[in-house]
Amino acid sequence: MKLSAKTRYAARILLDLARHDKATPVPATRLSQHTGVSVQFIEQILKPLKQAGLTQSTRGASGGHSLAKNPTDITLADVVYLMEGGIQLTLCGSEDRAVCDSKDFCATRSAWVRVSNSLNQELAAITLQDLLDDYKTTNDKTGKSELFPICKLRMVHRKGRPPRGKAVARVRRKVA
Repeated sequence: MKLSAKTRYAARILLDLARHDKATPVPATRLSQHTGVSVQFIEQILKPLKQAGLTQSTRGASGGHSLAKNPTDITLADVVYLMEGGIQLTLCGSEDRAVCDSKDFCATRSAWVRVSNSLNQELAAITLQDLLDDYKTTNDKTGKSELFPICKLRMVHRKGRPPRGKAVARVRRKVA
């Protein structure tokens, strides 16, 4: 199971907004610079976040977006539920008999339901504030200030194939 880019980027956007003062809205262009997500995709992601009451927006020249809730009140489970509809590893975990008519006697169903529940509980235990605190602790140790650094290794292994020629040497020097 993989989370969609929309879900991962929603968490990035919320985390970036959590770093800023609520009184100073962050424009979508600045969110794009901070998170590495295009402005168009940010606008698509912000719509459901705003409808769910997680963010708010301010119009005008000094407008932008900010959190509508405290970072301690927003969990990763909230983000995953909003963007993905929750985490359910299999369809057979559903209570709907139309999805799986063998649910009462399936030997593996209970395992998938337990794993899904555990994952949901873990996501519910992680708040945006927890992520900020972890980042600040790591940042103090490493001295790096970027919240979402661009991964240079992603250029090395595109689609499971290493790049060829001069690009390899250039990227390897930067990574090293």
